[in-house]
Amino acid sequence: MTEFGLAVDPLVLGAGLLVVLGVLTAAFAERIRMPALLLFLGLGMLVGDDGLGLISLDDPEVAQTAGVLALLVILFEGGLTTRASDLRRAAGPGFVMATIGVVLTAGVVAGGVLLITDLPLTTALLLGAVVSSTDAAAVFTVVRRSPLPRRITSLLEVESGANDPMAILLTVSVLEAWRADLNVDQLAVFGLVQLGGGALAGLVVGAIAVQLLRRAPLGPATLYAVFALGAAGAAYGLAASAGASGFLAVYVCGLLVGLFVPRHRRTIRSFHQALSGLAEIGLFLLLGLLVFPSELPGVAFPAIAITAVLVAVARPLAVHLCMAWHLLTRRWSLPELTLVSWAGLRGAVPIVLATFPLTAAYPRGSFIFNTIFFVVLVSTAIQGSTIGLVARLLGLRREAAVWAPLVEFLPADDPDVDVIEVEVGDDMHITDATLREAPPPDGLRVAAIIRGRRTIVPRGDTAMQAGDRVVITTARDPRNHARISAWATNEPT
Repeated sequence: MTEFGLAVDPLVLGAGLLVVLGVLTAAFAERIRMPALLLFLGLGMLVGDDGLGLISLDDPEVAQTAGVLALLVILFEGGLTTRASDLRRAAGPGFVMATIGVVLTAGVVAGGVLLITDLPLTTALLLGAVVSSTDAAAVFTVVRRSPLPRRITSLLEVESGANDPMAILLTVSVLEAWRADLNVDQLAVFGLVQLGGGALAGLVVGAIAVQLLRRAPLGPATLYAVFALGAAGAAYGLAASAGASGFLAVYVCGLLVGLFVPRHRRTIRSFHQALSGLAEIGLFLLLGLLVFPSELPGVAFPAIAITAVLVAVARPLAVHLCMAWHLLTRRWSLPELTLVSWAGLRGAVPIVLATFPLTAAYPRGSFIFNTIFFVVLVSTAIQGSTIGLVARLLGLRREAAVWAPLVEFLPADDPDVDVIEVEVGDDMHITDATLREAPPPDGLRVAAIIRGRRTIVPRGDTAMQAGDRVVITTARDPRNHARISAWATNEPT
């Protein structure tokens, strides 16, 4: 019997099996409270050339391209799920740490490398630049499920979402200075274009996307999610074509869409959370495939030394210098800053950046990649698995609720009806008040209150408690989001 097959068939089978293994690995990591990225990297090394030899990947350019695409998806999802309250709490210190903090970290690590090893200056600067930023993929997945105070989580999320462009800028600048012998003025202009142009591109594309998502009839709800993904790509492309940071543009675009498109936010966020999870699995598996475990022992000493400098000196110094004013004015305490220092996780971004010297044909590119890979493994294994313990020792551990926006529009088939869900928080105006004491605005009706696994059909004397989900029905009106937010918080929006 003649059999028909396509050349892509084994690739599809392998990819499918790896995704299934990746999801099972993530579930296992969740149960044992270990950062999933460690197991993903381990799985990639296991099936790669230096392991079972099931999949071969020896092209750093392919890994870099795939890694950049995955990072864009992860950064966009991070922007989408950043709350306005997080920005109010942490925008100032977060962006200071995402810029000045990254430069300080890179400088201290580079200085440590020069003191501890006999590596040349350019290699030391590259090692410092590559490892200087915290990782959005690691922070968003590990910190959000850790029992940390909300304002610490907010600061870590804002910092990790915004600091990748600076690390990329430093890495590319060192490589360009090595390759083209750029002077300080040229590097300064390059940096300003990267940051300013990236932010502007994200604002422009994000603003246009918000208006279209709010006003244009795009059809089924899933198309709004696909449109948002296209907007992220457009933001990156616009910034990159102008020589600016596409990474920053994507994050800013995600912020705007997440903050100002409430009606389709649940569909958009759910789609991109799933896509981000897939990108994260694929990214870490791919990076695991690229490394050869047999080469790691040769870089063990410099890698452990760099990890020690990074965790014990560079990160704490950068955090405390950037937050010095907040510490002196007692807006932040020393234990809080200690926890912020410890929770500065490294992950996919440093490993992807470590492919840049490889693709640029830098003589020590392979050494830098293997060293950074080792640093990420060690620092993530130690820090990622002990964040909860350190928080408890510092007296800062707090059970964190699952992330949710204040007001959430639910899918409804009737185009003239809004079904809206409000998550009741501890300090809201409506908390512990009855519907008679805190009635919703005119034209809005509380249809149900979901408390745990119970659904309550409310009356006037029904009290709303922290943790309740209040379901409201009303005629469709663009003012509903602002009206309900003002009712729940007793604050103008």
